Amino acid sequence: MKYTKPPLTVGQQASLLRRRGMIGTAVQMQRCLSTVSYYRLSGYWYPFREQDDRFITGTSFREVWSRYTFDRRIRLLVMDAIERIEVAVRSNLAHHHAMEHGAFAYAMDPSSLPKLTPCRHTEFLERVAEETERSREAFVKHFRTKYGDRHVHLPVWMAVEIMAFGTLLTFYRGSSNRVKQAVASAFGVPAKVFDSWLLTMSVIRNICAHHARLWNRELGVKPLIPRQKDYPEWHQPARVENRRLFCVLTICQHCLRKLGLADDWAWRLKSLLQEYPDIPRVAMGFPDAWQSGPIWQEPVCKG
Repeated sequence: MKYTKPPLTVGQQASLLRRRGMIGTAVQMQRCLSTVSYYRLSGYWYPFREQDDRFITGTSFREVWSRYTFDRRIRLLVMDAIERIEVAVRSNLAHHHAMEHGAFAYAMDPSSLPKLTPCRHTEFLERVAEETERSREAFVKHFRTKYGDRHVHLPVWMAVEIMAFGTLLTFYRGSSNRVKQAVASAFGVPAKVFDSWLLTMSVIRNICAHHARLWNRELGVKPLIPRQKDYPEWHQPARVENRRLFCVLTICQHCLRKLGLADDWAWRLKSLLQEYPDIPRVAMGFPDAWQSGPIWQEPVCKG
């Protein structure tokens, strides 16, 4: 089928929405559509559409815009958590790999990354080399100036700082079980579980970086949920399902607590939800009474 839809001015876009039954003034719609495209906003009004492209009676542009602004703010909150978790992963992975194998083993000794095939190890090093070449970090320039006559590769604690998240994920997944478990232990879960969390965070990080819709998205990459026998807090007051955003939020909160970085993150999330009471919680996977779950309680100070 040939695509025949013509481009529309912002005014025409607002008129089209109103003809289809959306409530709102032309001025309000045009002001918002001039900063956020019609196509981007369509993902937020899609649940309000009927089969004939008309909107459900009573649908307001203000409600659609509220969902968009909520989504933007919760993406920022998620990115704040992932940033801190990511920095801790880089630090822990570099430390444990170096202590186990040495400063340059990741590049010079393929056996230090036993989960990578020779081909995958070569691809990994090519990516690290490209990322090093693109880097404008002062420490990279300093290392090359002082040690470049003897070393092609950066020591691992420098290399992890210039790796893209996807490269870092390859590094973690390619490491030995001993190194992976040492890193995962900092986050209080088995390596297999943390492996799935990192993969999910990589996808979520990419969604947030591209400002894509997050709040009601079904996760394409589903993280593992820790077993009830060993991690009962993940099943109280109800089991955390791994299909929606609430699971990602719980992973973030769990990791921040284990790192001692939770501070006011959970409070900021709760405040945001209170500010937007009309956002459907079920679309994000929130169970009833989720705030009573142990993971979401304030840490108890001892001593």
